[in-house]
Amino acid sequence: MGTYSMYMVNPELRRLIRFLRKKSREHNARIWKDLAERLSKRSRARIAVNVSKINRYTKSGDVVAVPGKVLGAGFLDHPVTVAAFRFSKSALEKIAQAGGKAVSLEQLVEENPKGSNVRVIG
Repeated sequence: MGTYSMYMVNPELRRLIRFLRKKSREHNARIWKDLAERLSKRSRARIAVNVSKINRYTKSGDVVAVPGKVLGAGFLDHPVTVAAFRFSKSALEKIAQAGGKAVSLEQLVEENPKGSNVRVIG
């Protein structure tokens, strides 16, 4: 790959970062700008969060944003809404089994433009 980062190669990620920055300006919501900056980092520096960490730092009904990928290690014993750039198959299954919801970051922004009561984990 040379000097190109994944940010430059992945058009989906590039589009998401632009979308988050735009929504941050439109709604004066700093949380979306923060997520965009975290996603702009090199692919090695991007976040990977296990469902066990989400379980540890949330309570039932919380809304969580992960600026990276959610992995399926561990368990989730309460329903939460998790938004992330990517999900592993096992993470999706565990979130659903706990009665939670897995959504894209774009969907979370559309549902909650101000980003109120959203916790960033990662």
